[in-house]
Amino acid sequence: MTALLKVVLRFLTRLLFRVQVRGQLPADTRGLLLVANHESFLDGLLLGLFLPINPVFVVHTGVIRHPFFRLCLSVVDYLVVDTTSPMAMKKVIRLLESGRPVVIFPEGRITTTGSLMKTYDGPAFVAAKSGARLVPVRIDGAARTYFSRLAAHIPRKLFPRITLSILPPTALPVADEGSASQRRRQAGEAMRRLMQEMIFATRPQQTLFGALVDAAKIHGRSRPVIEDVKQIEYTYQDLLKMALALGRLVAKESRPGEAVGLLLPNVTPTLGLIFGLGAQGRIAAMLNYTAGRDGIQAACTAGQVGLIVTSRAFILQGKLEPLLEGLDGIRVIYLEDLRARMGVLDKLWLMLWALPFPSLALPCGHPEKPAVLLFTSGTEGKPKGVLLSHQAILSNVAQIRAVIEFSVDDKFLAALPLFHCFGLTAGAILPVLSGTHTFLYPSPLHYRVIPELAYDRNCTVLFGTSTFLANYAKHAHPYDFYRIRYVVAGAEKLAESVRHLWFEKFGIRILEGYGATETAPVLAVNTPMAYRSGTVGQLLPGIEHTLVPVPGIERGGMLHVRGPNLMSGYLRYETPGELQPPRSTLGEGWYETGDVVEIDPEGFVRILGRVKRFAKVAGEMVSLETVEKLAVQAAPDASHAASTQPDVARGETILLFTTDPALTRERLQQVAREMGIPEIALPRRIIPVDSLPLLGTGKLDYVTLKHWAEAA
Repeated sequence: MTALLKVVLRFLTRLLFRVQVRGQLPADTRGLLLVANHESFLDGLLLGLFLPINPVFVVHTGVIRHPFFRLCLSVVDYLVVDTTSPMAMKKVIRLLESGRPVVIFPEGRITTTGSLMKTYDGPAFVAAKSGARLVPVRIDGAARTYFSRLAAHIPRKLFPRITLSILPPTALPVADEGSASQRRRQAGEAMRRLMQEMIFATRPQQTLFGALVDAAKIHGRSRPVIEDVKQIEYTYQDLLKMALALGRLVAKESRPGEAVGLLLPNVTPTLGLIFGLGAQGRIAAMLNYTAGRDGIQAACTAGQVGLIVTSRAFILQGKLEPLLEGLDGIRVIYLEDLRARMGVLDKLWLMLWALPFPSLALPCGHPEKPAVLLFTSGTEGKPKGVLLSHQAILSNVAQIRAVIEFSVDDKFLAALPLFHCFGLTAGAILPVLSGTHTFLYPSPLHYRVIPELAYDRNCTVLFGTSTFLANYAKHAHPYDFYRIRYVVAGAEKLAESVRHLWFEKFGIRILEGYGATETAPVLAVNTPMAYRSGTVGQLLPGIEHTLVPVPGIERGGMLHVRGPNLMSGYLRYETPGELQPPRSTLGEGWYETGDVVEIDPEGFVRILGRVKRFAKVAGEMVSLETVEKLAVQAAPDASHAASTQPDVARGETILLFTTDPALTRERLQQVAREMGIPEIALPRRIIPVDSLPLLGTGKLDYVTLKHWAEAA
């Protein structure tokens, strides 16, 4: 009877949910421990029906109380335990030692967010003590059924497609030393990382436009997803329409594979063009309108950009006419003119074919094809073109989503410019593809407006640099950020004074992250489940890393990384159009970050400084960031930046630029003694300035600073 019931249930679930199983179990299944994410009340049934083995299911005491779940479990073997109880876990260990394969849900409870929840130490303790081979199994799609525990207002489908992905067997790395409680905690952390790696590894392979179409299917085309300063809410249908129409019109003016320059602010059509150009096989070259005419000309030369799309209204309002004057060999078209060029055939194609059937009208290209061309901020030299593929951007989105939970109830305030990788990937593409509402604001420099917007629009997620966050906090009312769940800082080191101010004034813990344009951009980030003050968090899933020792620097090493979010390569001004794939001393496919870091035993990354921001004074390597940290401690209310100039006798001399005219070398000496910083790290000269030079992204402009130092 049980076998017949199992056959009938397998047939019905495969028919209704179009269940697809990817991957396979190893030939020897004795003592296997299968760990799965927990999306719905269907999970146990799905695994019991479609796994080619007869495992024992470890069920939490709270779940077995549900009548439907008891019915589902009637066709499988199960053991009811409290996953927080060590004694209960010993029963599971005995099962594994007897050779029975076991299925366990490390989260214990069914997710209420659609993302990974807290993982318990108990299942990790079982894996560590038994030495069992772990097989991660990803369940995807069940959270969108009516058997999930998501909030009632979150869109569901009666019978969505469900996928079971079986990953290769692995072991849980746990150290032998330490107390029992420490080893148990380490095992729990290792299990959490394993589950995050599983979520990331089973991401779909697609293009940006394909991901947008899928997001519209999952969340519904009528769902409002984006808003800008026009105060119009655009739905997925509107964004798809914009991407299809604008992409088609610009494609008529360009060639397949051509990089098309976008000189546009943070508005919805900009995002529509990015998706639309990718769908048409073009590359969106994001031009920095704060870089000046020479900067734009250099970027266009490096990327062989012959066409720029902009807006007359934007150029006039921003008084940017000088940017376009005298550009050599570049044609400029305006959005206002493009709309007038949309003929009857274009409208028929859009309304009768492309919009109803976007995947058929524009077949998905290859994920490894280039999608976006960004330019480095030029903090230490001439900006370089960084070519990012569809895969690189979407991999970084999947990596972030694997470690931080974003729900459809969130609302992003995206003020970082879209020509900045942090603003593009994390501020715009991430929320749009997650079904999360986004408010695009054109400038991060409006320090009084942005806190008010966060309050007025009930925003829950804010990204920013340390400089921007400091100014928002300075001008904000203590209640402006009352709805904020996450504040993520990146692009520059988070000042301790900013971290303290946000916690004291708003009760918000800033999550500091770290990355580079070349890595699309996030490499590491602190999260609510893995946070350590003073670090930039743990490296994201799917990223390989190596630390290479740097002569003269005792701690840490130069960070080299490799992963699916890595750029396709550089396009340089000196060799226009010639792609230089990533390569470091470790070989092809590796990227040398230029940062000296140390990584503690739990995987938290602490940045010691950039190699280019070390001065060699009298044969000793001195971190300029240490000099700046010393100045901040001595004058916390001012801004400081260190640079160098050549010195025949000492090699290099350190100069400190500060907005505090009263700061003296004696004061720095006093603070250095208190902090235990050696005398050699003291700046030789202190130069008062009205303000420090900043790039459009909010980072310090070290190129200008270097010129100041040379002139001094």
